[in-house]
Amino acid sequence: FKMDTTPESYLDLFPLDAIVYLTPDSENVLEDIDPDKVYVLGGLVDESIHKQLTLRRAREQSLRTARLPIREYMVRAPNARNYHSETLAINQVFDVLSTYYETRSWPAALRAGVSSGKGYVLPDAAEQ
Repeated sequence: FKMDTTPESYLDLFPLDAIVYLTPDSENVLEDIDPDKVYVLGGLVDESIHKQLTLRRAREQSLRTARLPIREYMVRAPNARNYHSETLAINQVFDVLSTYYETRSWPAALRAGVSSGKGYVLPDAAEQ
């Protein structure tokens, strides 16, 4: 993948109506990737301290938000800690998005990017 870096803000580089801020706290489900949109992957290290921070940031900037369709395609897997999180690391979100863009399959994309440690699995894996 080709990548450019810049100290400039995405707010200064792209029109607001072209930006979609991805946050696990959004009520909007990302159903498809629009090549005319710019997807912002916010990066936070500690999800327990910064709950809803990315959603608040996007709202303050009047940006459209979306979340990955984890709840729509995956199920909660029983685990010893009863831990389930839809918050992913940036590289995991990137893996999901790039796999979806290549395959146009959310199950394949989520399988590629959501580790079992998050407490979610695809329904076929839950049956095994």
